[in-house]
Amino acid sequence: MKRLHIFTLLFVIFPSFLFAGEGMWIPMLLQYNEKEMQEMGMRITADDIYSINHSSLKDAIVLFGGGCTGEIVSNQGLLLTNHHCGYDYIQKHSSVEHDYLTNGFWAMNRGEELPCPGLSVIFLREMRDVTEKILHNIDIDMPEDERQAKIDENVKKLVAEFEKQTDYKVSIKPFFLGNEYYMLFNETYTDVRLVGCPPSNIGKFGGDTDNWVWPRHTGDFSIFRVYADKDGHPAAYSEDNVPYKPAKHLDISLKGAEEGDFAFVFGYPARTNEYLPAVAVDQEANLIDPVTVDLRGKVLDIYNRYQEQDPKVRIQYASKHAGIGNGWKKWMGVTEGINHFRGVEKKEAYEKGFQEWALAARNRYMYIDLLRQFKDNYKQLEPYQLAYTYVAEAGLRIELVSFAGRFARLSEVTKDTPQEDIDRMLHQLKGTSENFFKDYYEPIDRDVAKMLLKEYLEAQSTDFRPTFLNDIKDVDSYVDKLFDKTMFTDEAKVTALLDNFKAKDAKKLANDPAMKVYQSLIGFFRNEVHGKMASITADNDRLRRIYMKGQMEMQPEKRFSPDANFTLRVTYGRVEGFRPKDGMKYKHFTTLEGIMQKENPDIYDYVVEPRLKELYNKKDYGRYADKDGTMHVAFTASVHTTGGNSGSPILNADGQLLGLNFDRCWEGTMSDLIYDPDICRNISVDIRYVLFIIDKFAGAGHLIDEMTIVE
Repeated sequence: MKRLHIFTLLFVIFPSFLFAGEGMWIPMLLQYNEKEMQEMGMRITADDIYSINHSSLKDAIVLFGGGCTGEIVSNQGLLLTNHHCGYDYIQKHSSVEHDYLTNGFWAMNRGEELPCPGLSVIFLREMRDVTEKILHNIDIDMPEDERQAKIDENVKKLVAEFEKQTDYKVSIKPFFLGNEYYMLFNETYTDVRLVGCPPSNIGKFGGDTDNWVWPRHTGDFSIFRVYADKDGHPAAYSEDNVPYKPAKHLDISLKGAEEGDFAFVFGYPARTNEYLPAVAVDQEANLIDPVTVDLRGKVLDIYNRYQEQDPKVRIQYASKHAGIGNGWKKWMGVTEGINHFRGVEKKEAYEKGFQEWALAARNRYMYIDLLRQFKDNYKQLEPYQLAYTYVAEAGLRIELVSFAGRFARLSEVTKDTPQEDIDRMLHQLKGTSENFFKDYYEPIDRDVAKMLLKEYLEAQSTDFRPTFLNDIKDVDSYVDKLFDKTMFTDEAKVTALLDNFKAKDAKKLANDPAMKVYQSLIGFFRNEVHGKMASITADNDRLRRIYMKGQMEMQPEKRFSPDANFTLRVTYGRVEGFRPKDGMKYKHFTTLEGIMQKENPDIYDYVVEPRLKELYNKKDYGRYADKDGTMHVAFTASVHTTGGNSGSPILNADGQLLGLNFDRCWEGTMSDLIYDPDICRNISVDIRYVLFIIDKFAGAGHLIDEMTIVE
């Protein structure tokens, strides 16, 4: 009876079929989800979403800048993504004289669009299952290094074979933790230009206070355009390039999102780990994440103090603040969500069922000892994982130290180093240096360094920290001396060195105090941390692959969704609100009225643009108002998303654009590890609010004219 009870409990806690809304599905295999999607309300087919035989929705979706998603919304290469996805490029074009972060930017013709060096977009052209070819002659009991060498050999051979047959970039990625492999054919465009963005008081309304929180009132969008050569092929930036003509662009719906409507997100989710064992989830949520949250929170406090005092510093540190703050708040939510959902306990119950299943047949011998090995490995990993966290968050978080580290290779050159190698390094470092000093404010970094090194010394024992820390008697005086004596806080000195560098100057670089701190940090990591972490992690990867295989054998009727790995995926659910806690109930949408309710002219994140207030007072919403007469701003849905899905289109039952995904509710940020259908919600800006800002607020109606609008 006990065995039956545990095995039954397994399917009560984690039923055979995923919760509606859960799962990040491979688009080429979407025919297996088509019936469920259509039963939920979808009116198109899987072939309309992904096809290699005709144009489909996939041809309008791009990996934007290597970390977000974008979508093509016109036959002239016009692209929408989030404001926070375009933030770095908006910031790079901003200055006190041309403050596009504060005031917004709108190109009123093609000639005013701003080039964005370094920005690229990637289109997936085709995907193929190559599992059999990659895992040919691979045995589950093969030694791990031998297994990986054979797989690498097979991947290299297959990529080379197919690259001869196509102009696309060919790559192969593992899925289901290495149990399956898929080949990707991608095409990259590098001439991408900024077309428009709202002021930050719209595009980032609510700032860090509202980040990861519902209700939300953020107009989180920006506009770019993809350019190609005259034949439509990728080309480096040139004035002769023309707007890219896509095989497909998205139609835009003005009907809005109603409670209970089917919706799906199409984009590039970055990383999820839904199949981690309980011990790993516990370590991440209750040990590593809290340390990171604490350190980042103290850094942000220092940033805030200085940014409030000086508009120039506010611009300089805007992108840095956003980058640090995003993870800081998310990881707080992960810890709370895991514990509120009792995620560790539920995974432990699932594992009891798995263990019973493994013991029930002799041919499952390879699964019997998995869970014990996981516990041993993660216990060994814990101190090294913490050591790595402090290196990254307390050591390299100091801008001076990270910047000095960019010169490490140059500090190692000798008279025998080829001059062409030195010239290449110098060229790269000149650009790095220019970008660094443009957005560097030494007083901030000095205060951050003092705080972080004190935290480092207090938290880590002598044998788990770099040697330079063990020699510090007084942190404040040490940091002041470091910043006063290094060359890396002085732009003129760095420029002079790069302009006149000779091999003999490498010694000067190597002896710089900031370089010594960097080398001490990296040396400690390489010599004391990395090897042990890599060994344990490699063994955990092996165990996780076998554990994944075992779960799929145990539940053959279940449709498993592979963890996200920055490949194109479809996720789906319904437009709906949620009840995060007892006595709390959230509607599925917010309106412009909520912006006015939050307005506070004394807090930068809650300043309301005068033009927006004027439109609100006149109720001048044009054709973008909801049928209830209000201007909807954002909405929630039970669609599984994660980092990388930022900027992804959220589409209706007809495959028309409803909005741009930009966030998750704080209570559900744990969805990277465990999905709870009751509280996991993605947050999207309503496309009607986007169009309203472009048209009525900015007067850039010419951009609307490019789009295909469905009334």
